[in-house]
Amino acid sequence: MDSPENPSGQVVGVEQDATPTPMDVDTAVLLLGAGVTAITHPLLYVKLLIQVGHEPLPPTVGTTMFGRRVLYLPGFFSYAQHIVKVDGRRGLFRGLSPRIVSSTISTVVRSKVKQQVEVFSKRDDLQTSLRKVVRETSHEMIIQCLSRVATHPFHVMSVRCMAQFVGRELKYGGIFSCIVKIFKEEGLAGFYVVLCVCSGLVPHVVGEVLFLWCCNLLAHFINTYAVDENFSQASAVRSYTKFVMGIAVSVLTYPFMLVADLMAVNNCGLAAGLPPHSPIFKSWLHCWNHLSHKGYLFRGSSFFFRRVPVTSQPCIED
Repeated sequence: MDSPENPSGQVVGVEQDATPTPMDVDTAVLLLGAGVTAITHPLLYVKLLIQVGHEPLPPTVGTTMFGRRVLYLPGFFSYAQHIVKVDGRRGLFRGLSPRIVSSTISTVVRSKVKQQVEVFSKRDDLQTSLRKVVRETSHEMIIQCLSRVATHPFHVMSVRCMAQFVGRELKYGGIFSCIVKIFKEEGLAGFYVVLCVCSGLVPHVVGEVLFLWCCNLLAHFINTYAVDENFSQASAVRSYTKFVMGIAVSVLTYPFMLVADLMAVNNCGLAAGLPPHSPIFKSWLHCWNHLSHKGYLFRGSSFFFRRVPVTSQPCIED
């Protein structure tokens, strides 16, 4: 019996190179996101403890190359070793599970919203490149805001789990126990307080919106007016402009992220958010003003080279 072949000589019924389905792609993205979240969690854990002003290791006195005396604070590796010494290696991953859930929800929300946005965007004709940048940034802003609202409760859980290291509390454990504990003590306000300036959600959203608009518009104007078309490497320079602008703008918007993390811990019953370690803030603006007055608006922005003048105190002791 002749084998069922088509005119091209290929056997009918034999599956050719399978194209990945959207579900396969989404699953791969979710797994990749969870892996990256787990790998980078110790970095964010140390950063959070520095943000709340916890300095368990003594600084060392040194001098800069200009002869100025400074206090060198412990960097990431020293801090991580201290955490391992106190809690073991598993201690470096305190608060990881809410972050993984947050990453998963963020990926799903971004994917769904992006699909809807692309459907509407195809109906518009682009007139200028600036209009294109404004439209795309507006879409990114909508996606980012919806993602932040959906994931903020899990961000609060993760931050509070990590902040327990300061006072050695055991108040917040797994995800479900965190949900029950926060809802029982603070209600929905513990997660959001969306309509109140006391919320850590507000500075998070404001910081991310400013980051998107500043980064995209600066990259557009630099690529349009600063990069010469006659330059042989113009296309290569343009491809990296947005990345470089992202690094620069992230430094300027960092205080919003710091305030958001501090407000997630503020007055929640943990030592990290109560006097004498930290004042009780009436709003995120109150927190911002306090940090600005103390000169701590960029506390935690550096992991490895941390130093302060000898006359300054490395942590808040109000």
